[in-house]
Amino acid sequence: MKKVFAKKDIFTRYSGNPIITVYDIPYSANAVFNAGAIKYKNEYLLLLRVEDRQGKSHLTVARSSDGKTNWKIEKSPLIYPQPTVFIYEEFGCEDPRITYIPEDDYYYITYTAYSRYGPAVALARTKNFKKVEKMGLIYPPNNKDAVLFPEKINGRYAMLHRPVAGDIEHIWIAYSSDLIHWGNHEVVLVEKGGPWWDGFKVGAGTVPIKTQEGWLIIYHGVKMMPSGPIYRLGAALLDLENPAKVKKRCPEWLLSPQEVYERIGDVNNVVFTCGAIVEDNQIYLYYGAADSCIALAFAEIDQILSILIEGDLQTK
Repeated sequence: MKKVFAKKDIFTRYSGNPIITVYDIPYSANAVFNAGAIKYKNEYLLLLRVEDRQGKSHLTVARSSDGKTNWKIEKSPLIYPQPTVFIYEEFGCEDPRITYIPEDDYYYITYTAYSRYGPAVALARTKNFKKVEKMGLIYPPNNKDAVLFPEKINGRYAMLHRPVAGDIEHIWIAYSSDLIHWGNHEVVLVEKGGPWWDGFKVGAGTVPIKTQEGWLIIYHGVKMMPSGPIYRLGAALLDLENPAKVKKRCPEWLLSPQEVYERIGDVNNVVFTCGAIVEDNQIYLYYGAADSCIALAFAEIDQILSILIEGDLQTK
């Protein structure tokens, strides 16, 4: 069968984009973007990264009955910098991912704790998104883009993360028995270098989605251009029992900055995801656009898997 390659993004944008802008925030703010996402008590819940007008970020809850419209945003943040208590948040709390572990009956939140010492990975947990327990740093600087798998693998918690080594930024995996001490580190997905869309750096995006074919991950890749970086989103499939093993990696991106709200903002040419919600076979992908607003796009899991497994990039 002759392969037909995509001439448009696999993810389809919601017609009402952007779904949340700074004008929806019920208090003074500069921008809203890069939200964690989960279904909670039959509502779609986003944990928004909100940047204040000093330049620091905090994390605020938003809820919707349909995941698209009528977002109800809390008037105060759930997670915010407390530098007198936790110095590693001095400059802000950024880019949350939310993972529910049924065995623990906790919603775990990984986020970037940013301070004069650099960006590090912190962990928090909650049962109701009203009260939260900060568990402290789990990776020191420079490290970002951490996401916890939604179940234990071979009896251990597993997490994708992205340490920085000079100019090298690959996605790694680590394991833990207690969520505090992490080890057995392995490289998972590498930046490709050269002219590739994900050649300059890569980073974990959404919580891994379990399928019969493997763990489906949506990640961001960056290409450096003379005018600056371009952030796009792609997909890979990891082995279910050994997620350090990449079974398939899509050579082309699945979502790229094309619309005005993705091309122009505080950081131009950015689509960046921290969360997705799966409804039956459909992915609701929530993403930050140009570091200035939040948008929504949809794709069928089966379509992405067919691209990864069969290499067929035909769009519907």
